[in-house]
Amino acid sequence: MTTIYGIKNCNKIRNTIEWMERYQRTFKFHDVKKTPLTMSELQAIAEKVGIDLLLNRRGTTWRKLGLSDKTLTEQELLLVAHENQSMLIRPLLQRGESFLVGYDEDSFETFTR
Repeated sequence: MTTIYGIKNCNKIRNTIEWMERYQRTFKFHDVKKTPLTMSELQAIAEKVGIDLLLNRRGTTWRKLGLSDKTLTEQELLLVAHENQSMLIRPLLQRGESFLVGYDEDSFETFTR
């Protein structure tokens, strides 16, 4: 089964869920606003995919926090991401120990089989 991590009102999440339903993929949705990822979960994901791939540095949360002009360590970035999980790239899909970051229907096809 695939887990989709994201925010319910995000267009990319809605599109991902629609894709999963259209192609009859089994999934569950994890709303990170209602149930945030723990720091250890976030660290484990970052170790698998890399912190740079995980964070949306062009989004409103990144800009609102004024992070563009700052140089942060990976641990500092994880702390900021833990407190502001809306800055995670969406969708974030998990299947077993593997993760897929970002909206890409071709990748969904391979990842969700």
